[in-house]
Amino acid sequence: MIPSLNFVLLSLAGLAVSQDHSLSAVKAAFDAASIPQDLFINFNPTALLEVTFPQPTGNSITLSAGVQLPRNATAGPPTFGAIGDIGNGPFVIATVDPDAPTPQDPTEAQIRHFLGPNYFTQSLQNGQDHVEALVNRTPALSEFKQPTPPAGSDAHRYIFLLFNQPDMFNAQRLVTATTPIDLFNISAFAAATGLGDPIAGTFMRVAPDPTMA
Repeated sequence: MIPSLNFVLLSLAGLAVSQDHSLSAVKAAFDAASIPQDLFINFNPTALLEVTFPQPTGNSITLSAGVQLPRNATAGPPTFGAIGDIGNGPFVIATVDPDAPTPQDPTEAQIRHFLGPNYFTQSLQNGQDHVEALVNRTPALSEFKQPTPPAGSDAHRYIFLLFNQPDMFNAQRLVTATTPIDLFNISAFAAATGLGDPIAGTFMRVAPDPTMA
């Protein structure tokens, strides 16, 4: 096995068991990455959002806030869960990239990488943590789009947010399956549709694929 591939596999093996365990640590990671400032959101999480990426071989990878993953580990689509007293739902999950095409010149941001309503909880047991799986009952408004930062860019932030879903959300038409995914604004969308502030979140960083350099 070539050294670089061996390093990637070892890195993925270490990441496979990582996940968020502390609300204060997640909030600190968001603040350190300037996410509330850049998304114009208030972020005071009351639960932990688990985002897990299946892998073609080996264990799945569950994010810890701010982890950097190789692009080939993020094909997805991810599965979601929550730790905390969040009720049964429904919930909305959104994923955005505020760094497109580059963090220094984000003229296309935000890119909407996922937007899914009608998630409900389903109890699971995951080690010592009581995890509520989040399972959607309807198709996503924006299906998951794999991170693809352009060659030469610094790593992008890919931010996953969980919202309580208001009663009339399914009537909104600001985002449909045919709406462009660029120039999205999650805070404006949340305000317009009554989502309010996110109740949980996490994020990852993904750099361009080395083969694109």
